[in-house]
Amino acid sequence: MSIASHEDAARSAHAAWQKAVAGVLAKSRRVDVADLPDDPEHLLDSTTYDGITVSPLYTAFDERPEGPLPGQFPFLRGRDPHRDVNAGWKVCTRHGSSAGDDAPALNTQILDSLSNGTSALWLTVGSRGVDPTALADVLSGVYLELAPLTIDAREDVSAAAAAVFGVLDSADIDDRAAVDIRLGVSTLTTGLGGTESIEMAETLELVHRSIARTESVRTITVDGTVFHNLGAADAQELGAAIAAGLEYLRSMTDSGIGISDALRQVEFRFSATDDQFQTIAKFRAARTLWARIAQVCGAPDAGDAPQHAVTSEAMMSQRDPWVNMLRTTLASFGAGVGGADSVTVLPFDAALDGGAAGVSKTFAARIARNTQLLLLEEAHLGRVLDPGAGSWYIEELTAAVAAKAWEFFQTIEASGGFRAAVDDGSLVAAIEKTRAERDSDIAHRVTPLTGVNEFPNLAEAPLSPEQTAQQGSAAVYRYGRAFEALRDRSDAFLAEHDSRPTVLLVPLGSVAEHNVRTTFASNLLASGGIEAVNPGPLTVDGIAAAVEASSASTAVVCGTDKRYADEAATAVDALRAAGVTQVLLAGPEKIFAGIDGASRPDGFLTAKVDAVAVLTELLDTLGASK
Repeated sequence: MSIASHEDAARSAHAAWQKAVAGVLAKSRRVDVADLPDDPEHLLDSTTYDGITVSPLYTAFDERPEGPLPGQFPFLRGRDPHRDVNAGWKVCTRHGSSAGDDAPALNTQILDSLSNGTSALWLTVGSRGVDPTALADVLSGVYLELAPLTIDAREDVSAAAAAVFGVLDSADIDDRAAVDIRLGVSTLTTGLGGTESIEMAETLELVHRSIARTESVRTITVDGTVFHNLGAADAQELGAAIAAGLEYLRSMTDSGIGISDALRQVEFRFSATDDQFQTIAKFRAARTLWARIAQVCGAPDAGDAPQHAVTSEAMMSQRDPWVNMLRTTLASFGAGVGGADSVTVLPFDAALDGGAAGVSKTFAARIARNTQLLLLEEAHLGRVLDPGAGSWYIEELTAAVAAKAWEFFQTIEASGGFRAAVDDGSLVAAIEKTRAERDSDIAHRVTPLTGVNEFPNLAEAPLSPEQTAQQGSAAVYRYGRAFEALRDRSDAFLAEHDSRPTVLLVPLGSVAEHNVRTTFASNLLASGGIEAVNPGPLTVDGIAAAVEASSASTAVVCGTDKRYADEAATAVDALRAAGVTQVLLAGPEKIFAGIDGASRPDGFLTAKVDAVAVLTELLDTLGASK
């Protein structure tokens, strides 16, 4: 078959598919096929928080030219063409996050971690972790030429760097070029994360010292997770990160450092979420963006900055935290497939201060580490460099994320650069706008969070105030925080009254008739910590007895639209006569068009309501104090 004939056949098949799509959509939307557009599949398009359109299906018509091989500019397919495919990406675990950790015990923990699959270390040093003077003991027996070391010392980084350099100077290392140290200095971003760091002048001093080392030492970490935790979308995180990276480059070159040396002092840290395709595209796009910066600066071959992926703190839930294992698995999958050089999986109970009750830190840490090991050693995801390459969807999404991120970066540059955008509030304002949009989607349950606003588990043990101490963190706006605040109110009510706030369901008709709406109402109420009492199918005559048995002051009528037309108004009257002070109906308000007075419900519960607002009002009514 000739190329022209092949293309004609493809267009014919595509047209036939579009016709079938139109038939299905016309039936589901109850319209005529002629009323649909010529490309009906785009009625199923979705839009990300960055404004990127995602189509329901990608075809050969979306194909893009094949990119360069891994290790070649613009590093779309990865920065290291020689990565060990038997090992894959580096499994990075965090240690020493408790101030005053005993050095020998921490050393034992690190060696155990390394012997059980960890291949990179992230060590907290300074006032929040291990004393810098104890680093020699902590790192005893660690082969730093085999396990890259990242330091998190914030304002204590100069002392930590001196201690690390001291350890290196006294160590017997044959191949010092193989030693990979990241000092983790994030001067420009720590303020947004609510923490402290050193000033730029001190950062530049460290950069000069790092460049002089024979080992590979990168001083600066551009921490994109700060933007993500504030609520940024993926392209916003990338755009802000490369803007901060460029600000570092300007400072370094202004101090006399060559551009190639300056570029090799930078690494990036990004958040990985449970949206696996977005995460894959994000890490691929990030490499092309920084490569473009390096190219414009005149050193394209030095634009291969390493990427450290950390599973999103914002997506982690305090309620039903075991679901976080699924979230972090998807996130680490996306980061690994997207080409991150190292990946850190947060413990599944990281959103709870001190961890989940009855769960040891060693168990949570082991599960986090083993999540990656299963992906690498059982699923063999590291065996192929950039396995997403050639996927029409992933390639298109990567290009779209990169384009949006570049637009955001240009906006920051137009305002005077990263520091100017932070100082005038424009950067944070843009992120806050995205955060508000996401919060609205979550509140309206357009975006489902399993265990939080969908399928909540009211039977789980209440959380203590100490466990939920991270609820109001200004540095991490967790997606489920609004619903979890409602659950906290329910827990407080339970502690005081030995029962949860309760609402009576009034199922009209048979189970087949009311089941859809009783299930919906129960799920909705439980997401706010409100227990739904379902007495089973009721007739209007049985309502008074059900109210008396439940002692409920609020009731939700559930049934079909047809059943409502016959019995809803009468049921509302019966509920009010039985002493119920608030009557809600699971269904649209149009059912009661033209009906006013006492027979009209006080509110209507539908899939489109602002669940947070409705549940807040309900808890107020039921006496669950804030």
